[in-house]
Amino acid sequence: MLPAPLILVVPIVMATLNSIPAPRTADEVVARMIAHDSERQANLHGYSAIRRYVLENRSHHKQAEMLVRIICREDGSKQFEVVSENGWGGARKHVFPRLLDAETEAARSELRERSRITPENYSFEMAGTEYVRGRQAYVIAIEPKTPNKYLARGRIFVDAEEYAIVRVEGRPAKNPSFWIKSVHFVHDYDKSGPFWFPVSDHSVTDARIFGSTEMTIDYFDYRPNTYPLN
Repeated sequence: MLPAPLILVVPIVMATLNSIPAPRTADEVVARMIAHDSERQANLHGYSAIRRYVLENRSHHKQAEMLVRIICREDGSKQFEVVSENGWGGARKHVFPRLLDAETEAARSELRERSRITPENYSFEMAGTEYVRGRQAYVIAIEPKTPNKYLARGRIFVDAEEYAIVRVEGRPAKNPSFWIKSVHFVHDYDKSGPFWFPVSDHSVTDARIFGSTEMTIDYFDYRPNTYPLN
């Protein structure tokens, strides 16, 4: 006979096992992910938020930081306002402005469709399940169908309960420049109210001249709109 404490533990463990979602195909998970995302987007009329960008090149003892206010309109277009900057002048003059310009461009409606994680842009393969911040997620390998600079090659982690992307990790589908040897990134998302937003990005770029440079972006102070932005 099992001792009393173990008798109490076994049903709890079995209940936990029973709560784990049954394995699904990658295509099924992605289809549910897209459907759930469409429902959430239908109720999101834009938002505002704050971002902190930190760029660091340790080999050259360089660091720069930028604080930005972002407004994302209902149509997906974005507007940025630089609140403050400090540190490495080269990054403030060249890198940070290009980052904001590139994201403004990528937010255009015709380019958004080319960068979305959909069957039109990617092929998918189930790679298992993992826990991300205490929540179980399906892990799916993604392979871009075209060498589009807005696409990535790597893995997505999809929340097993709400079918929202909680993490994307990998590298660009197309090398952005001859001077860049490699780029690796991790994008994390979390739930704020009924919506899922980016919370942090971390990337490491290995350049032929400057060596390794790290970029960290923290996202906070999200304020979803309950009405369309003008």
